[in-house]
Amino acid sequence: MELDYKIVFSKRKTLTITVERDRSVVVTAPTGTSPGKIHEVVESRKLWIYEKIRHVQKSDPLPHPPGKESVTGESLLYLGRSYRIELVEGSGEIRFEQKFIVPRALADKSSAFQNWFRARAEDKIPKRAIMHAKNLGVKFKEAKIGYGKYRWGSCTPSDNVIFNWRLIKAPMFVIDYVVVHELAHLIEQNHTPRFWNIVRVQIPAMEKAKAWLLKNGTLLEQDL
Repeated sequence: MELDYKIVFSKRKTLTITVERDRSVVVTAPTGTSPGKIHEVVESRKLWIYEKIRHVQKSDPLPHPPGKESVTGESLLYLGRSYRIELVEGSGEIRFEQKFIVPRALADKSSAFQNWFRARAEDKIPKRAIMHAKNLGVKFKEAKIGYGKYRWGSCTPSDNVIFNWRLIKAPMFVIDYVVVHELAHLIEQNHTPRFWNIVRVQIPAMEKAKAWLLKNGTLLEQDL
């Protein structure tokens, strides 16, 4: 069976293959790499690619449809814990006081919730990147919050690191794992044993974080 994949050329010297959470395959290759060489590498990794594509984390449906109207008593995930929604009369903004206090006018506006989460992500995650970069002894150009759906983080060829806003719903040890994972690519581009050792030294709970993402990744993907 022919395998479909997207090719992205970069200034980096190594070829990498990534299976995204939507099960698409992306090959990042050094500029000038021939299509034949890329095809040869993809063919040699086909078994690994198909195993990743079949991974449960990449195929489970969302447990609840996003965008439905919120009601009092429901809960939202924030930093790894579920907090109750309380609808109140009047207008204004969403407030967080160990529960989500939501003006009734915003109850059916998923964009209002997303904006709240994105603002928290913008505030907290880049600070973790700065802290962990100092611990690792690496430098990045900019830490950005991304708005995709199927990738928790990325490290670009220009040494920017990008993190999904949905991560703010995960526990801090999971956020730290994703942050260190991407920063470690500034030292080791591929997922070699050395790469994983770098991450594990910084994040002793690495396996626990990976297991949490495996179990709860689809919850983070929800827009609410």
